[in-house]
Amino acid sequence: MKKAFTLIELLISIVILSILMLFLYKSYANLNKSNQSISREIQKVQRIQEIKKTLYMDFNLAFKGSIEILHQDKSTDILFMQTRYSLHKRVNPYVAYIFKDKKLYRLESLRVYKEYPLSSEADFVSDYVAEVKSFRVYKSKKSSYLIDLRVSNKEELLLKVKPLNAS
Repeated sequence: MKKAFTLIELLISIVILSILMLFLYKSYANLNKSNQSISREIQKVQRIQEIKKTLYMDFNLAFKGSIEILHQDKSTDILFMQTRYSLHKRVNPYVAYIFKDKKLYRLESLRVYKEYPLSSEADFVSDYVAEVKSFRVYKSKKSSYLIDLRVSNKEELLLKVKPLNAS
């Protein structure tokens, strides 16, 4: 009656275990790679959602008649408005969206914006919105706005907004 394993049986079991461990490691590595890829995509979607929320809230809570669109060229608009929405806990801030060097910035101030380029006395907090190819804002006859934002990673954001206090 045999009570121990032979050397051949041990070697075979070690080889089988090694092959199983190799497949498990490959599966684990592929899982990590796919998790990283999904995480990057989720971050992109979240960033787009943040941009949409900020634009939507700015326009929805804008004061009647305060939205001023300055057309710069065929792919660029500068936007001035006063809104009830603030990212920096200011009461009824003046907001400007400025497109410069393929980047869109949101400026928030307690003082009204009168011209572009901004004067040296302008006091504001600047927030980087995104790297974009174009930023256009169109006003319809029914007091609604169409925002066309082309993000540089080939995503286009079209947002139709009507300020709440518009008639």
